Amino acid sequence: MALELTSSFAVLDARFRKLALPYIHVEKLYTGCRWAEGPAWFPAGRYLVWSDIPNDRMLRWDETDGSVSVFRQPALNSNGHTVDLQGRLVSCEHRSRSVSRTEHDGTRTVLASHFEDKRFNSPNDVVVKSDGSVWFTDPSYGIDSDYEGDASPSEIGAQRVYRIDPDSGVVGVVASDFVQPNGLAFSPDESLLYIVDTGATHQIDGPHHVRCFRVAANGSLSGGEVFATCPVGLYDGLRVDVHGNLWLSAGDGVHCHAPDGALLGKVLIPEAVANLCFGGTKRNRMFICGTTSLYAVYLNTRGAR
Repeated sequence: MALELTSSFAVLDARFRKLALPYIHVEKLYTGCRWAEGPAWFPAGRYLVWSDIPNDRMLRWDETDGSVSVFRQPALNSNGHTVDLQGRLVSCEHRSRSVSRTEHDGTRTVLASHFEDKRFNSPNDVVVKSDGSVWFTDPSYGIDSDYEGDASPSEIGAQRVYRIDPDSGVVGVVASDFVQPNGLAFSPDESLLYIVDTGATHQIDGPHHVRCFRVAANGSLSGGEVFATCPVGLYDGLRVDVHGNLWLSAGDGVHCHAPDGALLGKVLIPEAVANLCFGGTKRNRMFICGTTSLYAVYLNTRGAR
């Protein structure tokens, strides 16, 4: 007889039981944020970095002793982060309206700040492909008010998804038919790119879904069909595990969708979730940014590299 899962999990499809573990509960690691976002795991140092956007700081959680410290403040109202192929921090910054990289010696390099001589709106989330290209979304949230950045009119006049070429550094548009592009993640073999649209924040009956694009060898996208629509709140950040399952932040926790689109189950969090990532020694621990707090839970799967 299979052991029952704890109240931290909601099973909607029997396949979810293979991804969760019995006796496991969601743990709260830290609280005190205004809007927690953008977790990124650094395996070499066994620590996690995440953003607290309105407080203009980045925090650091140390796996070795559970301590939390300020990683950077001020932090240019940074939002989403990722780790590149060389283990460097890549960040989306609202206030600078750019994508930056923190070098191993701590210096900051701006990777992209303009497109066709116009400043970006407020880069939001970012991923790095195995060829070294950097992909990021550019909604308007960081310029909509002074709460998460500096209120300002859009210079570009559109909310798009961009790609930074790994060789030339040239920025190109890969998707432009979004209301508010947000979280994004590649499938394990990088043949698919999933992109969230949170346009419902700006349009009545606007999009609150994730779309699926096919990725060509030259970096162009095709398709873009709606993969799943969020039933509770809005999808935001997401990650994909080694089996191709999508783990999407939502209003009641983290929703797990199979590659066929079926909602398998949920990791229940008592706050709206903005973003998440896999980490830990075996990449089987999910770190979850839930509004004011950082949470974690062990799973029976691993994050795709």
